[in-house]
Amino acid sequence: MNPRIPLFALAAISLAGCHTDMWRQPKGEPLGENDFFPDGQMSRPLLTGTIARGKIRKDDAFFTGAVNGKWVDTLPVPLTKALLERGQERYNVYCSPCHGQIGDGNGMIANRGFTLKRPVGNYHTDRLRKMPVGHFYDVITNGYGAMYSYSSRVEPSDRWAIVAYIKALQVSQAPGAFGVSRTEIEVARQKHEAAAGADSHSGDSHSGGSHSGESHSGESHAEGAAH
Repeated sequence: MNPRIPLFALAAISLAGCHTDMWRQPKGEPLGENDFFPDGQMSRPLLTGTIARGKIRKDDAFFTGAVNGKWVDTLPVPLTKALLERGQERYNVYCSPCHGQIGDGNGMIANRGFTLKRPVGNYHTDRLRKMPVGHFYDVITNGYGAMYSYSSRVEPSDRWAIVAYIKALQVSQAPGAFGVSRTEIEVARQKHEAAAGADSHSGDSHSGGSHSGESHSGESHAEGAAH
């Protein structure tokens, strides 16, 4: 008996079992019609309380800038140098084209034919100086006037970094309005420049050391950092 005959028989039986109804059976298509539901739509809205994996947002202050319907007046994240530096970088990318480098509303776009019934926001008005930080977060998230939402472009953590930097810009231009004197700002600036200079000098000295002392210097530096 030809050993191939059973294989051919099995194939014939399999093909005979297939029927067009198997791939033409009734099924729902995305955004298609369906008479089963009163609205006639196949696609159904999410059930109340449904949250996508990894998208739960219990911290209202952080994710909305408001608590119980009121904008928060303090940052929901620690105010650090790294936060301000990140805020400056993100601000220069997304905000400065309209609001300007110092937040006075004189950005490149605002000065090159972008005409509006209301001028681009100037952060250094009394109204915006008194605005809670939650207001600025909400504007970045949802847009305001001619400004569209940046929620798809800027993550919540970066929004707060930008808000912190905007507040720093406000203090830099009108320290008295925030109870800070020009002298305090100058002292802080000098300390910052001195620290930056010391870090730069330390880095140059370390990288320029002799080859014979590289191992010992590296161990001493690591021990000092640990302590």
